[in-house]
Amino acid sequence: MGANLFSGATTQAHRSRGTINSMKPIVQVSLDLTNINEALEMAHIAMRAGVDWLEAGTPFIIAEGMHGVRALRAEFPNTPIVADLKTMDGGYLEAQMMAQAGATHVVVMARAHPETIKCVVQAGKDFGIKVMGDNLGCSDMVQGAKELAELGCDMVIHHIGFDERRGIAATGVRAPNPMDQLREVVDAVNVPVQAVGGLTLEQAIACPSYGAPLVVIGAPLAIDADSFSRGAGNVEEVLRKICEKVHAYGDVPVKGESK
Repeated sequence: MGANLFSGATTQAHRSRGTINSMKPIVQVSLDLTNINEALEMAHIAMRAGVDWLEAGTPFIIAEGMHGVRALRAEFPNTPIVADLKTMDGGYLEAQMMAQAGATHVVVMARAHPETIKCVVQAGKDFGIKVMGDNLGCSDMVQGAKELAELGCDMVIHHIGFDERRGIAATGVRAPNPMDQLREVVDAVNVPVQAVGGLTLEQAIACPSYGAPLVVIGAPLAIDADSFSRGAGNVEEVLRKICEKVHAYGDVPVKGESK
């Protein structure tokens, strides 16, 4: 993949005590849809609104697989595409397949064996794609994020799962929210962070102020979480306002190690 696809790459400012990285905030829309035509329609809406990255969400990948990713790449030849594989095993092959289909980013789970994470990271290097590590389901979310970064993931997804949120809320207990530990996760790793899972629009927009420059918009903000179809209302206008507010942050500091 050409370097131009990795818009929002970190820039460095050198100081006497080491290197400080910064990254322009990115808005990513999650295409958690099960129909390729609906996904393409939603993707066009998102791009018109100013979204930076497209995500082939897990339901979309299950429904359409590599064909869906190829269709997105053909339609949007210069746009970064995240393949949310949620890889647990067979890491190298899964990453290779998605890279060859046109993805620029793949997702591996922290709950996978460390050897699987290493395989995905190696595939990322071999095929020129970025690896996002997802801490969903970790008993210690901060430690899970830290281990993903230490194993070589380029970015960390701090993620509270759909079933987890709903199941806990159904018992009458407050469901966890990614914002609860977002600052701790950001402070624990030296790579860009994305918060996912039940965020309100206001919370999603606020992520860069926590040091997390990767803002993802999906269910229920733009996608109906129950039917996995396009959300109601003027989705394009909502996305445009989100993009304007997120992009207005300018460069977001990302903790980096001295080189």
